Amino acid sequence: MQETVIYPVILHKDGQFTLVTIPDLRGGFTQGDDELDAIHMAQDAIGNLLADQATYPPASTPEQLTVPADDRLVYVATDLAAFRRKYTHTVRRNITLPAYLNELAKQRGINVSAVATAALSAKLEQ
Repeated sequence: MQETVIYPVILHKDGQFTLVTIPDLRGGFTQGDDELDAIHMAQDAIGNLLADQATYPPASTPEQLTVPADDRLVYVATDLAAFRRKYTHTVRRNITLPAYLNELAKQRGINVSAVATAALSAKLEQ
């Protein structure tokens, strides 16, 4: 399942760097070495700010934003499902399974956590 969000981003050239403001996200500031790097950094910032959220703030329209004359307004898309897969951390969970399956898994060297992760990913279409 793809879970893409698109937000307006304001790029401001400041010496050798490009500063980034994401007006719709609290703490939405970053920078890049150039415009392309700044856009990649904006995608990363959006992912970090929204990865643990269940709902996302609505994106502003261009008419709702004031962009200084020397700055550029661009829209940046971020696939949050892909971001979560790439940057996730693991958590410890206890699961219950039949004893005979547990014993067979041990005998065959099967990683039960890996099997459970694969099954949940398939079930959740992730």
